[in-house]
Amino acid sequence: MRAPALPPQMRVFVRDWLSANNVVLKSRDGHVVIDSGYSRHVPLTLALIASRQGLDGEPLARLVNTHCHSDHMGGNAALARAYGCPIAIPEGEAPLIARWDTRALLLNYADQVADPFDVGEILHPGSTYRWGDLDWQALAAPGHDAGALVFYNAEHRILVSGDALWENGYGFVMPREMDPAALPATRATLEMLAVLDVHVVIPGHGEPFCGYNAALDRALARTAAFEADSHRVARHALKVLLTFTLLDRQRMPLAGLPAFVEQVPIFRDFNARYFGVSPADLAERLVRELERAGAARRDRGDLVAA
Repeated sequence: MRAPALPPQMRVFVRDWLSANNVVLKSRDGHVVIDSGYSRHVPLTLALIASRQGLDGEPLARLVNTHCHSDHMGGNAALARAYGCPIAIPEGEAPLIARWDTRALLLNYADQVADPFDVGEILHPGSTYRWGDLDWQALAAPGHDAGALVFYNAEHRILVSGDALWENGYGFVMPREMDPAALPATRATLEMLAVLDVHVVIPGHGEPFCGYNAALDRALARTAAFEADSHRVARHALKVLLTFTLLDRQRMPLAGLPAFVEQVPIFRDFNARYFGVSPADLAERLVRELERAGAARRDRGDLVAA
């Protein structure tokens, strides 16, 4: 299928499920990049941003984050060092970054990493920003992340959606017992997005896509299923997080997985709240589910990313 047409000053580097997509917006008034990927991929991120399809040796005026999870902000510190640019983050994320709250940012709490960075600008929901000679309205999009923003350009009907909407779903959400606001906020965000006139979505992960209404329908159906079953939400979150770690490490010894799910706080907390099984049983359940989903396979005593 042909990729959706974008304005000529706009470039999307489609990454993977470890690093969020990078959006480059070029302008004579200063170039802007949205989201910086995961820390392990910093060398590739720097190479892409510096390439002919990126900045091509020109300065970076501003780095913007849709939200502050590790796969979206992991390259922030490196890009700021390389280009001397300010970093703009959503208003709701600013207190977490200021105190470097590794639990709320899902860093050590979820076995993820990112380098601390200085915040140069606060982005406010409802405000409009001029990036790449285009007007972008910042819209609050809580759910997957309470402070997340999406950016909407009405002229070209483009939505930079971060993890609030993908072609098939959205970023994982916390079960109601862990965060009572998360699922209601997810539904409210999707209902807010449904009002927008959107032709092209640039998600945080995956290719840019059309078919906006169909994607919203799929996301709302997932939300209804999650609202009916907290255990389903918890299983989904742990599968996503284990897949992320596996993509980071590439291989994980199967014999070490029980210790992993016992040592990483979010796995331990979810097991105590929802499953109440031994670490070995939880690890085996997650491995089987990842195998069924085609996300991982067993190979010579290791779990390997598919």
